[in-house]
Amino acid sequence: MTRLIASPLLLGFDEIERTIGRLSKAGDGYPPYNVERIQASDAVPERLRITLAVAGFTAEQLGITLEEGKLVIRGRQTDEGERIFLHRGIAARQFQRVFVLAEGMEVLSADLALGLLEVELARPAPDSAVRRIEITTRLETGERGE
Repeated sequence: MTRLIASPLLLGFDEIERTIGRLSKAGDGYPPYNVERIQASDAVPERLRITLAVAGFTAEQLGITLEEGKLVIRGRQTDEGERIFLHRGIAARQFQRVFVLAEGMEVLSADLALGLLEVELARPAPDSAVRRIEITTRLETGERGE
């Protein structure tokens, strides 16, 4: 297996590599979506917006959950048995889209309008705190000195 993150300076990223591998193989491209960055303003931090084209779905037929660091968006339509189609080009269809979120990402809102589902996420502010690590010394007997 070829490693995506092969640097000896990046330790403990095995789960991220597995996730990237799964995501690169998954999905049929339905529904199409956009991901955009919305720049920070005076009162609002930087955000991300995911927009999915979900024409034909109602809010009741859509579901959004957070599952183990993943944003999962599902859609489920049911066939209406009493209708008789002469041509059926729009199928009742199910979908699932999974977006892996960075630690600390927050879902701010989800809105459905004109066949577009928009989910807004807040990007976590980077922690700029510096933490000093104390160094202890060992005495020759194996005891730690202070």
